[in-house]
Amino acid sequence: VNYYSILQVAPSATSAEIKAAYHRVLLLWHPDKRSPGCKEDAIVDIDLLKEAYRTLVDSDLRKTHDARIRLQHPGPTSSSFGPRPAQVISLDEFTETDGGISTHSCRCGGCYSISEDDMERGQHLVACESCSEVVWVGYEIAEDS
Repeated sequence: VNYYSILQVAPSATSAEIKAAYHRVLLLWHPDKRSPGCKEDAIVDIDLLKEAYRTLVDSDLRKTHDARIRLQHPGPTSSSFGPRPAQVISLDEFTETDGGISTHSCRCGGCYSISEDDMERGQHLVACESCSEVVWVGYEIAEDS
């Protein structure tokens, strides 16, 4: 089981990003929050979400998990696990808010959000706040002169 995929985060995600993703995915799949038409086989095990979160925020457990993933997927693709973007969207298509956060509407009605701090850390993969869609945000960081 790849906990990064379950929580829809990159292997380089910080504890804060993992916590935010855990809450987003937990709300998305919580039995009380699901839409009535949701198929039973589409239900995610809440205990598995909790286990994924506990593992990825604990540095020792995370190292063990990463080692297990590398053993299961040896070779050059071992660092490429994680969410796969549905599309590439230029930062120019995002709307910038007062707080330094840029947003873009998702087809589900939710939105993608990326902050200046995210971009300075080199984050390009952004998940929708309402669904499981992930996009790659294209931008270049301007160097200070």
